[in-house]
Formats: sequence, C-alpha cells, structure tokens
Amino acid sequence: MRAGGMPPRSEESMLFGPDVGMKLRRSGYLYLIFALPFIYYLVFHYAPMYGILIAFQKYNIVKGIGGSKWVGFLHFGRFLSDPYFWKLVRNTLLLNIYNLAISFPAPIVLALLLNEVRSNGVKRFVQSVSYLPHFISTVVVCGMVVNFLASDGPIYGLIAGFGGKPSNFLLDPRWFRTIYVVSDVWQTIGWNSIVYFAALCTIDQELYEAALMDGAGRFSLVRHITLPGIMPTISIMLILALGKLMTIGFEKIILLYNGSTYETADVISTYVYRRGLLGADFSYATAVGLFQSVIGLVLLATANKAAKAVGETGLW
Repeated sequence: MRAGGMPPRSEESMLFGPDVGMKLRRSGYLYLIFALPFIYYLVFHYAPMYGILIAFQKYNIVKGIGGSKWVGFLHFGRFLSDPYFWKLVRNTLLLNIYNLAISFPAPIVLALLLNEVRSNGVKRFVQSVSYLPHFISTVVVCGMVVNFLASDGPIYGLIAGFGGKPSNFLLDPRWFRTIYVVSDVWQTIGWNSIVYFAALCTIDQELYEAALMDGAGRFSLVRHITLPGIMPTISIMLILALGKLMTIGFEKIILLYNGSTYETADVISTYVYRRGLLGADFSYATAVGLFQSVIGLVLLATANKAAKAVGETGLW
C-alpha cells in the first residue's frame, strides 16, 4: 500500500488504464508519421509483388493473372539460353563494378577532407556546391552531358584547341562507361557524403585530444581514429552497394546510349525495358527482372556474411 491508502499501479494498468486514450491523442502524430511510410511501402512496393506471378505464366492481358496459363520456369530457361545473356551480364557487372570502384570511395574521401577543413564558411560552401547536383533530374543531367560532349560542345572544342584529336564520345562504346561513372559521381558525391558526415560527428573528440597530446599527426588521426570510427557505416553502405551489382538504374543509360554503344551500354535493365514495354512480352520481362532481383539478394546476403566474418558490422 502506498501513502494515502492507494494501491500501487501495475505496469499493465499504466499501459492500458483509463488515460491510454489521452496518451494516444497526445502522441497521435507520431503514429501518423510512422503510418504514412508504412502505407507507401505497402501500396507501392509490397502490393505490386503480386505481379511476380506472371513470371511463371504465359500472361494474357485479357485473361489476367487468374486466367493465364502456368508455364513454370520456362521464361527463366529462355533467358539463360538467350544469345544476349552473357553480354548483358558482363555489361551489367562491369558497369556496376566500375561505378562502385569510383563512386563508393568518392563521398568518403570528400567527407574526410571536409572534416579537416577548419573554416566553416569554406566547408558550407563546398557542401552546398556538392549537394546541388543531387536535386537536378536525371533527364537534365543527361542533357548537360550530351551538350558538353557533342561534336560542337565545349569539351570537343577544348581538345581541338590544344591540338588534340577529339573522339566522338557519345558514339564511341569505349567511352560509355567512363561518361556514365563520371556523371554519376558528379551528381551523387555530395549527397552520399551526408551519411559519412553524420558518422564523423559521433566520434568522441577526446580521442583526438589524447592522440594529439601523444604527438600524433593529422594522417595518424585519420588512420587510427577517424577511419575506424566510421568503419561500421562504411561496412553497411558497402554491403548495400554490393547487393546492387546486378541492378543498375536504367534511366541514365536509356538517355545516354544509342545503337553505336550497345556493345558496352546494353544491360539487363534496358533489355527488360525493351522486351517488356516495347515488345509487350510481359511474362518474359518479369522473369528476367525476378532473376536479377534474386541474384541481388544472394549478393547482399553473401556480402553481409563476409562482413561479419571479418568482424565488421552487418545488416543483420
């Protein structure tokens, strides 16, 4: 018994007592904030997964999923025996690996360099300039790339002005991957560095002070304190990036490639676009997309297991 003769309130009564309605009303906006993204993912990500079924059917748009004939793994076999299969896989992997090798460390380097800048004005200016390209649409970015690299563009004229022999970059398949990666780095480096800036803010400043007292230089601080401090973040971001090795956004490729660059620019995503939307072979395109997603899931699980095996942070 408490003072005043009132019995103690149990934990259950505190959670489900008469004031529970008041608590819900006070924190209702918090539940609303959670509900909105939940509804978004439910409607636009989980509900459409029902359409995966047509990968195992000879889909008829009139009969629908319920009335279409089941064909099992026929479409997967068609893709594996397709003469374009190995070229598509090679182009997808090479473009993603090339992009990963440049685009992944670039924001880390930017974050580390800006972390060493002592002038807040310079730091804010560089951050603002590097963030802005993220808010430019892919269509506009590709338009800028085309204008810069056209035969009458500034890059072509600059090379010719210095006595060089400029190549027709947009029609040369050897240049496609470089153009794609450079434009991607320019557009994403600032935005992707935000997560590393946030990780840098969590490092205990007393570690730096103690190291400076021991005579450590700037390079030693970065090597022994800064990098280990953000390594869990790097590990998680690398795992997520490796899971996307077989899935590359086709918007930029669609806008940049042409018949002359198919040799290096044609990837699985563009193949799905042509077969599904242009060729109306919905079942086959869905099967190819599902194959791509399954391989991505396997790569993600493998990367996560490898990270945990070497003592780094994993996703689960």
